[in-house]
Amino acid sequence: MYQNILNHEFKRIMKEPGAVIIDVRTPQEIQEGYIPGASIFVDFNNESFEDKAKTMDKSKTYLIYCRSGARSAKACRILEELGFKGPLYNLAKGISEWDGEIKNK
Repeated sequence: MYQNILNHEFKRIMKEPGAVIIDVRTPQEIQEGYIPGASIFVDFNNESFEDKAKTMDKSKTYLIYCRSGARSAKACRILEELGFKGPLYNLAKGISEWDGEIKNK
């Protein structure tokens, strides 16, 4: 089962070897800035989300975020339904409450 985590936990886990950060916001939102280290950018509202998820390693640790934490929580539930076994972490309050570095494309 996925866990909702806050900034300090997200920052700690993102430094772990093999942890993968997923941004599930829209391309327009991503243009406003993203969390450094994010390597997968897939719009949760796009029908390609599940197709992309099916290509990902189900054993890795995933840190997932959106603007407020709602879409990323739904994304975590879908990943669980798809059989992901590695830890899944949702940034509970999203990037809107992020107090770390923001990178621009």
